[in-house]
This record gives sequence, C-alpha cells and structure tokens, in this order.
Amino acid sequence: MGGSVATGDWRAGVSDLDVVALVDGPVLPSRVGELVALHRSLDDGAARGLALGCVYVDVAKLSALDRRHPTWTHGRLVKRVLSGVARAELVRHGHALVGRAPGEVLPPLSPDELRAAVREELAGYWTWAVHRPWLWLDPAIADLGLITMARARHTLATGELLTKTAAIAHVDAPARLVEQLRHRRAGSTVRSPRLRAGAVAWRDARRTVRAGGAARRR
Repeated sequence: MGGSVATGDWRAGVSDLDVVALVDGPVLPSRVGELVALHRSLDDGAARGLALGCVYVDVAKLSALDRRHPTWTHGRLVKRVLSGVARAELVRHGHALVGRAPGEVLPPLSPDELRAAVREELAGYWTWAVHRPWLWLDPAIADLGLITMARARHTLATGELLTKTAAIAHVDAPARLVEQLRHRRAGSTVRSPRLRAGAVAWRDARRTVRAGGAARRR
C-alpha cells in the first residue's frame, strides 16, 4: 500500500486509497471481466467511498519502468505505468498488506533518480495537460496541478518527497487561493473561483513543466 496512506497524509473523503498488487503473470483478457466485476463489487460494498485504486503488476515485469499495467481507478480499468515517484513512495513509506514489504521487491531510488522520475512525469501527463488549457477549468484538476507542481519543485530542488498536505505551503498561488486549497484538503467544501483558480494552476504548471524540461537538458 502506498500513496497518502503510506505517508500518513490520508484524508477521509479527500484521499484515494492506493494499492499495488504483484501478480504471477499478466492479467489476460479472459480475466479482465472478472477483475472489473470484483472492483465494482468492492466499490459498492466494503470499499464504498474510499476511492480504491489498484495497480496489478506482473512480478516478472516489475523492473520495466515504461510497462503499462492494468489499473483500477475511479470506477474503470485502464493501463498505466507504475511511476518512479510511486515506486519511491512505496520503498520509503509503503507497507505490505500481504506478502513481502515493498523495500524487499523494489530497489531504492537515489535523490537523482527521484528527480529524474519527477521530470518524466512533468514531460508526460503534465506536458499533455498544459497544452489543453480547458482541462484546468475542472476544480479537481486545478487543485491536483497546484499541489503536484509544488511537490515536483520540492523534489527537483532537494531530491526528497513531500506529502500533498505539506506541499500546500509551497503552492505558487495567491494567498486566498492557497488557503481555500488548504481547507479543501482538510475536507471542507469551500470553493475557489473556477476561472481564476484554473488560470493560476495552468500558468503554474506551464512554468514548472518548462523549468523541469530545462533542468533535464542541462
């Protein structure tokens, strides 16, 4: 188990519940329907309201950093990589629900390797997102972007991880927007002006993505 639960930053009603399952062999097409049915049952029952997400990693492919794995997230099954940042969180803070501890199956990441992992994330999804400014009108994307960019800058500067809650103190936004973001992270329903917050988050992401790319080229 990783993410905010592992780092002690989980917030009820706000945080996702992130799990990585190591499996013997690939998830074949014949098993996909069974897996979807299992997660729908969990989402409607024991995991209701927990935003349970699970990455199913073929243990033989664990070292392939660019490998996309079946991932249950927000009510659907997609394919995603197990990113370097997620791996670092698992090694440094994760714990096993069943089986071996994360540090026994995943190698540690050095500060420079962690910086490289952050640059890869900036060059991937976040570069894609900054070329689609309309996405940032979604308050969830705006909040995630502001926090992720603050975390990315911290890691690029220090080689260390920062929790989402701690990252709010480093968000590059007007003080009122930062305070509203802090309240939402604590579970409040306070809202920010949609257009203004989206524009601030989009500009911040553009700057951070550009700076991350420049750092990678040096």
